[in-house]
Amino acid sequence: MTKDKVLIFDTTLRDGEQSPGATMSHAEKLEIAELLDDMGVDIIEAGFPIASMGDFNAVSEIAKLAKRSTICGLARANYKDIDRCWEAVKHASSPRIHTFIGTSPLHRAIPNLDVDEMAQRIHDTVTHARNLCDNVQWSPMDATRTEWDYLCRVVEIAIKAGATTINIPDTVGYTAPEESADLIRKLIATVPGADEVIFATHCHNDLGMATANSLAAVIGGARQIECTINGLGERAGNTALEEVVMALKIRGDIMPFETGIDTRKIMNISRRVATVSGFAVQFNKAIVGKNAFAHESGIHQDGMLKNAETFEIMRPEDVGLSGTSLPLGKHSGRAALRAKLSELGFDLADNQLNDVFVRFKDLADRKKEVFDDDLMALVYQNDSGDDRIKLTSLRVVCGTDGPQQANMVLNIDGADVKTSATGDGPVDATFNAVKALFPHGARLQLYQVQAVTEGTDAQATVIVRMEEAGRIATGQSADTDTVVASAKAYINAINRLLVRREKSAPGHDTKGVSYKDS
Repeated sequence: MTKDKVLIFDTTLRDGEQSPGATMSHAEKLEIAELLDDMGVDIIEAGFPIASMGDFNAVSEIAKLAKRSTICGLARANYKDIDRCWEAVKHASSPRIHTFIGTSPLHRAIPNLDVDEMAQRIHDTVTHARNLCDNVQWSPMDATRTEWDYLCRVVEIAIKAGATTINIPDTVGYTAPEESADLIRKLIATVPGADEVIFATHCHNDLGMATANSLAAVIGGARQIECTINGLGERAGNTALEEVVMALKIRGDIMPFETGIDTRKIMNISRRVATVSGFAVQFNKAIVGKNAFAHESGIHQDGMLKNAETFEIMRPEDVGLSGTSLPLGKHSGRAALRAKLSELGFDLADNQLNDVFVRFKDLADRKKEVFDDDLMALVYQNDSGDDRIKLTSLRVVCGTDGPQQANMVLNIDGADVKTSATGDGPVDATFNAVKALFPHGARLQLYQVQAVTEGTDAQATVIVRMEEAGRIATGQSADTDTVVASAKAYINAINRLLVRREKSAPGHDTKGVSYKDS
């Protein structure tokens, strides 16, 4: 590894998935891992293998399928976690064990260990991990609120025990850029053996400084950034991969470092992660937001027409956009559709193309022009042939003088059932009809509608998040009819909850292990 190379460690599948409602299916995790591997991510943290059998299986399969990336699993500071992690990642051509323990005064109280007991635990567990795997990462959770002397002590212990990467997490998004750079710089200068390992930074965005703190840490000497696609993660999220990668690419004059990321693949994976997680990207999000390359002000438009560099510091093509949105219509054929999808970063097999083509023709009959965003919504339609509940037909009667009525036919476990239900508006009536045909105790947490493109014939993307007995599932669908999209998203969320319910049945999951287990 050269001094100017910064490793990209993506934890979308682990830390990103900890966002309430962002849980991904097994197939979705494999798909995202493949996209990360293809775009050049150095290390993929694929999950927390001890957490459940589902997590273990996902990490294990990703490890087997990865072509270029190092595959990492997370483990707490106990032998059972570490052994389980190794069982999952050992199939990778380049495996890594990542073990951690909270070292700040607040976090030391969780396992109820004093400073000496914790130091011994770190030595023993890192040694155990290194005996299993040559590539071991260790993290002192809440490092930025850990006493300086103690942080130096435990980092030295971890290095002597065999850790090859020392990650310094700003677990609660507390630090600031100058502190971030100074902390890494001082650790490298102070701790014996620090020049023999890679220092990493893991920042949260609670104060909106995750990207700045990560870049500052690199300037201070860190050579690995932990991040997620779209900044996905618990609370305010993590450092956004697309932001740090493009910042290093564009501002090489003051940050002379490089990554191995193919930035042209950023937009595609951003949209896919937004779809499978149900967390839409805000319009003004840096790099990947819908408005990131949009200009409405007259002064801005005039400047863009004369010279794009007047108001754009990077080209849309650099992050995977075509630069313009050229519409297709109902007379377009498969060849034109395939070419446009390829331009947008999709390489579909013939059967996948046929499925999208059918939906494209149906949409083109209802819409004058089908734009790039419409096509991506079609590709990301997440209706599954294995779903227990499917929408067969829906007719909604609306009026200004009384409740709205939804007449619905659902196919449940292969049989059609129908009902009529009323509600306070067409969407409420539609959801009531679903509940009448398939009674459930799930609670609606989020209902969100977003137009894919402009115009009265635009597709609406609807996101529905539901909770049942502590399980959270997100459903999503798109249609030119907002009520139909709402029904499909609601049903999609219920189908996902049913899968979660089966996976959490007694005997299905492996229970977690407490800090005191070893």
